[in-house]
Amino acid sequence: MEPRVGRKGENLAHSVDLIERAAAQGANLVVLPELANTGYVFASRAEALALAESVPDGSCTQVWMDVARRCNVHIVAGIAERAGDRLYNTAVVLGPQGYLGTYRKLHLWGDENVFFEPGDRGLPVFDTEWGRLGVLICYDGWFPETYRLLAMQDVDIVAMPTNWVPMGGQPADRPAMANTLAMANAHSNALSIVCACRTGTERGQPFIGQSLIVGAEGWPLAGPASVHAEEILHASIELEDARRKRRLSAFNHVLGDRRTDIYDAMLGTGWPRPQP
Repeated sequence: MEPRVGRKGENLAHSVDLIERAAAQGANLVVLPELANTGYVFASRAEALALAESVPDGSCTQVWMDVARRCNVHIVAGIAERAGDRLYNTAVVLGPQGYLGTYRKLHLWGDENVFFEPGDRGLPVFDTEWGRLGVLICYDGWFPETYRLLAMQDVDIVAMPTNWVPMGGQPADRPAMANTLAMANAHSNALSIVCACRTGTERGQPFIGQSLIVGAEGWPLAGPASVHAEEILHASIELEDARRKRRLSAFNHVLGDRRTDIYDAMLGTGWPRPQP
C-alpha cells in the first residue's frame, strides 16, 4: 500500500478497497502497513496530533471494524493513536466480533521519537478462532527479545505493520535486511511472520516495499513484494503443521532446548508463560 501523508480519508478508503479485495480472495487475516491511515513523515508534532485519533472510538478504527465484520476477517492496521496529550505509533487488532485490542510500538525509529511516546503495553497476545496472534511494528523487528517473548506466550502468527526504509550499506544483490531478520526470527522461534510494508516516497523519504510472509521454518511463503508497486500477498499458513515444526529433530526443540538454568525463560519480565 502507498499511503499519502495527511490524506486520511483517501488512505482509509483505499485500505478498505484492499481489505475487501483480499477477503474476496479468501483471506482470514489482513495486515496493513504502519500508519496506514495517516502517512508517515509528519512535518511537526502538531500535524501528527491533528491526524491522530483515539482508539477504538476513532473514525478509522470504526470503519475498519465494520469491514472486519462485513468481510468476516481479522485486521491488523497501523494507526496514529491519540490518548489525551500523548501520541502512540499503534496497531489496532480487529475481528468479525469487533475490537480485540491495541499494540503500541515499543522501539521508536528516528524522528518518531519527536512525535510518539514509546509503547507502554508490553507484548499483548490476541486469541482468535484460528490461533494466537502477536503484533510488532517495524523497528521492533530488530530486537530478538520481542519475538522470543511472543513465542513463549505460544503465539502462532506475528503481524508486523511496517514502513521499512533503505538501510545504509545494504548490498544491491542481497535481500533486504528487514526480510533477513524476519526469516531468522521466524526460524529461531518457530513463528509465522506477516510483514506488511508500504511503498513510495513521502516528503523525500523513500520506502522499500518488499512485504513478506514467512512460515514457521523461516522460509518465505509469499513475497518479497515489489519495491515500487502496490501488491496483495497471500499465503496459506497451516498452524498445526507449524507447531509440529518447532521440533527440529528427534532430540531438538527450538524452544524446549533453551538453557533456562543460564538465562531467564521470560527474559526477566516476570510474565507468566501460558499453561498447556
